[in-house]
Amino acid sequence: MRKFLMTALNTAALLGMASMAFAADKLDPAALGFTCLAAAIGIGIAACGCGIGMGLGLKGACEGVARNPEVSGKITGTMILAFAFIESLAIYALVISFILLYANPYA
Repeated sequence: MRKFLMTALNTAALLGMASMAFAADKLDPAALGFTCLAAAIGIGIAACGCGIGMGLGLKGACEGVARNPEVSGKITGTMILAFAFIESLAIYALVISFILLYANPYA
């Protein structure tokens, strides 16, 4: 799954860079600057939120295992699933940032 995801993201990035290179003479520098700023702020907020969420999830899992060590396997499985969901949110933000950077609908 990770290999497929990395291949898909790299393909999307390469396609985005190619389209930006072909349309380089039509870009407004101010619009491109604001779009880059928006993409950077968006992925920064997403990374911050996902980091906080993962930290809180890990804290809860550690406390749960400390209180009841017999269910550590169930807690670990649930924690990994929750981390995957949280990580998917960061990946969605990354994809939207790539769309803003390379498709640039506002330029």
